[in-house]
Amino acid sequence: MQQNNRQVAILRVPVPAAPWRMHRQALKRSLMAHLMSYKTMDDAATSVLERTADERDSHARQERGRLRDKLGRAITDLRVSVTDRCNFKCVYCRTGNEGAQYSELPIADYLRMVRRFVALGVEKVRLTGGEPLLRSGLLEMIGELAKMRTAYLPDGTSTEEGRPLDIALTTNGHLLEHMAGSLKEAGLNRITVSMDAVDAETFAAITRVPRSFDRVLAGIRQAKSVGLGPVKVNCVLLRGFNDGQIEQFAEFSRREGVIVRFIEFMPLEEDRSWRPETVVPMDEIVGRLDAYRPLVELPPNSVSETAKRFTFDDGLGEVGIIAPVSRPFCGHCSRVRLTSDGKIRTCLFSQSDHDLYGEMARGGTDSELDAYIRKVVMRKEARHHIGEPGFQKPSRNMVHIGG
Repeated sequence: MQQNNRQVAILRVPVPAAPWRMHRQALKRSLMAHLMSYKTMDDAATSVLERTADERDSHARQERGRLRDKLGRAITDLRVSVTDRCNFKCVYCRTGNEGAQYSELPIADYLRMVRRFVALGVEKVRLTGGEPLLRSGLLEMIGELAKMRTAYLPDGTSTEEGRPLDIALTTNGHLLEHMAGSLKEAGLNRITVSMDAVDAETFAAITRVPRSFDRVLAGIRQAKSVGLGPVKVNCVLLRGFNDGQIEQFAEFSRREGVIVRFIEFMPLEEDRSWRPETVVPMDEIVGRLDAYRPLVELPPNSVSETAKRFTFDDGLGEVGIIAPVSRPFCGHCSRVRLTSDGKIRTCLFSQSDHDLYGEMARGGTDSELDAYIRKVVMRKEARHHIGEPGFQKPSRNMVHIGG
């Protein structure tokens, strides 16, 4: 009887609360049926493994498949800051009193880290800063990026016959006129120029660099000439500072044949002066543009595109509006960032970063770096919380993250 009781406890066979003589046969039948359900005693353990087979297969596919976060968002875009230095001191970005704060790495180290991301599914690489055109070795880096090939087809199938990467660069344009041809020859596909005014006086007041407007305009025109198009011109709007130039930027797009993109001012500046009332929201921008000339909405180029796209009723010019404050687009985010000192940031507003370069410097193998990247990306934030109670500004400012 004691032996039978131990078996009952182990096998979790329910024992009705009745006299032993009344349920002895029922107990025996239940016990025998339970034992006979397995061909061997090891089958019990096998049944447990079979119940989790789907979960294990799913996990294995994730480990082998393209890079995704916990929400299933595929990570296809990598932004790499190659320097913390900048030759402008834009008022919405820097105080003007601080220089570079984070180190630069050898170009070979950036390239190794980028290769790991590409092997995991990254298809687009954007070089940023600081000001990337200040960085020595930039052309050589672009040349090496141009040799890389994507590791996955659009449907997520791995391939050995991948496509060339989409290589882009964001610059303030100050050095662009004389470098545009070399950038194109090295393998750069597209360029974006940060330009926050279309008149020289306002532009100099924003950048705090005298006589800079004409140089940037010449750089934009040269980039178009050598085929670094479509050239995009980004303008961060600040109420009371340059919001009077919305219509002038629309005319600039139509006249110069570039895509102008207005960006809502985000709390990423060095002096922490951001206030909600400084933001010029998307609805206001659209209203003013439509009053200037009727707008026609354009379809997105991809599901993860950040800008809402418009042209005008005659089809001339294109304007995009990036509205992370009033119209967050986090649900389809496909981006992660690599800082100039080799840290992964999964969101512009992350409170922490992850030291990929440190893993590499400690001797990490490619497979170990891949595993580290996957672990970090699985923690990617669902969304930012700008304007919500308890919102905290990120641990780094924009210039130290990379745009």
